[in-house]
Amino acid sequence: MALELPPLYAIVDPEQTRSRPAERLLTALLEAGVTILQLRVKALPPGDFLELAKETRAITRAHHCRLIINDRIDIALACDADGVHLGQDDLPLGVGRKFMRDKIVGISTHDLDQARAAERDGADYIGFGPIFGTRTKATIYEPRGPAMLQQIRSAVKLPIVAIGGITEENVQGVWQAGADSVAIISDILHDDNPGAKALRILNQGRTVQRRRYGSPEI
Repeated sequence: MALELPPLYAIVDPEQTRSRPAERLLTALLEAGVTILQLRVKALPPGDFLELAKETRAITRAHHCRLIINDRIDIALACDADGVHLGQDDLPLGVGRKFMRDKIVGISTHDLDQARAAERDGADYIGFGPIFGTRTKATIYEPRGPAMLQQIRSAVKLPIVAIGGITEENVQGVWQAGADSVAIISDILHDDNPGAKALRILNQGRTVQRRRYGSPEI
């Protein structure tokens, strides 16, 4: 069965919380109705990452939210996450699938060849971007833009999570270009009321999905 994604794919990154407790931001997003969330950790030692992942798993499970761990298959398995998200420089997708078995495996893509390879090799969804310029994550890739997103949408059947420089103000055009879901980091985490912003984005996305599919969003 194809993976169904909500319009907002939330990401919590402790480096982007502006010194606010990650747990507080996480709870705000979950209370707003987020149903899939990625924990993205780059700077913590593995033991600290695992402890944070276990705490996040407990909170997301209580809110019936799927948890995806960025990059680290070992952390994902150790905390019993719902899946892992891999980059092009992480372990190959086929290896990730071997370890994760029937759990969710997503992979970042940046061009048409990578997107097609992800579909061929068994990804459950692809991340695609950066759509716009972003300061959240260092990348060698130029902004892809909605036009290239449309090309990817026409080429693959996998669910697409668009990422990179997406905000509440420009998100409509990203969904309209073919994204099933959008990953937003700084525009939500830096907001004074991240829960309220997440809820507004979710409500916008649900309207888009109802128009696209003719049925209520999950």
